Amino acid sequence: MLDITHEKCPMTFVRTRLALDGMAQGGLLAVRLKGEEPHKNVRRSVLALGHSILSEQAEEDGSVVLTILKKDPAPAG
Repeated sequence: MLDITHEKCPMTFVRTRLALDGMAQGGLLAVRLKGEEPHKNVRRSVLALGHSILSEQAEEDGSVVLTILKKDPAPAG
C-alpha cells in the first residue's frame, strides 16, 4: 500500500504516478490519502490517465484508500 497521507499536492499524485509507472499493466495499487484536495486531485488524475478506480474506502482515521487498476496497454494496430 502506498501511504501518501503526509504528502501535499502535487506530490500526492507524483508519488502515485511513480508507483503506477513501476507496475505491470493490470496490477492493483492501494493508495491511502487524507484530505479533500488530494482525494479529488489524485482521483481525477488517475482517471485522466485511463486507469480505473475499483473502490474508495473511508477509514476510521479520516483517510481514504483508493484501489486503482492500472490500465492495460492499447491494442497494437
